[in-house]
Amino acid sequence: MSEHDAIGTAATSWCLYLIECRDGTFYAGITNRLQARYAEHVAGRGARYTRAHPPLRLIGARPYANRAEASRAEWQIKQLPKQKKVAFLLGSPAI
Repeated sequence: MSEHDAIGTAATSWCLYLIECRDGTFYAGITNRLQARYAEHVAGRGARYTRAHPPLRLIGARPYANRAEASRAEWQIKQLPKQKKVAFLLGSPAI
């Protein structure tokens, strides 16, 4: 899924998104307004983590039917090692 596809898809549903930070770390979160949320991270008004580790790029997003499903996926992705997070986001088997 490209960044453009992810941004367009997530406008009306909840999604899990993954940001690569300038120091090479990843930040995962959920939202139902991806463009606005990413802009908050870039402007330094997002999560505490991204204020300390500014975003480099939005890797992508994966849509979910509701907030509960997105929250479960967020928990799952945060349990994975860094190298498996992108595969999980793109829907590939991560384990």
